[in-house]
Amino acid sequence: MVLVSPRNPLNIGAVARAMANFGFRRLTVVAPFEAHWREARSAIGAPDLLQNARETSSLAEAVENCTLVAGTGTLTYRKPEQTVVVLPRLGELVEQELARAGRVALVFGPEKHGLTREELGLCHALVEIPTDERQPSMNLGQAAAVCLYELSVRNGSADKVATETGRRGTTSGDLELLAGVVEEAMTSANYRPGAKQETNRRELRLLLRRLAPTERDTRRILGVFRRIVWRLKRER
Repeated sequence: MVLVSPRNPLNIGAVARAMANFGFRRLTVVAPFEAHWREARSAIGAPDLLQNARETSSLAEAVENCTLVAGTGTLTYRKPEQTVVVLPRLGELVEQELARAGRVALVFGPEKHGLTREELGLCHALVEIPTDERQPSMNLGQAAAVCLYELSVRNGSADKVATETGRRGTTSGDLELLAGVVEEAMTSANYRPGAKQETNRRELRLLLRRLAPTERDTRRILGVFRRIVWRLKRER
């Protein structure tokens, strides 16, 4: 579970309590607004989970070891740029990833506006919780509880061990490394105008996640682009 820039410590505590309810133990908090969030009194039955939670300065750092990153949000105010997964199918998606020894992150954005387009650029999928169109948004703690319930019903246990063999996906950190090298090659070849740098970077991130390369494929592609960069710099 990853919470990005949460503002209210009580909401963080509510998420921790929901995690304890359904047997989940790994919480990461990204750039929290309040410094004393670990003291949230709403984490009833889960103070140890808050104390052991990981804190990072960026979402990229929080999910760097994950092979499937699922962002959450409503479609009411945004046009999705990645695969949309309705909540009842989330368990199936997670189960498939765990079966091939992957690691999954479920990401929630700030209370006021949710995940930004740049943050969603790090996500393989966008999970939509079906709500009434007259009230599409949910409280952070409630949204987390609903998602965790769906996962616990589908998988039975948060610590389920992989029982099938399959091609392990590439971690988010390695995809970021690959994106950086591809971007360097594009810049060296004067392929991309600087005015659209941020947009192109987000689109490249999304493209790599849609392609879903394996670890082996990623290493090969990385080697190719590093060779291209080396050659371009040498010929200048």
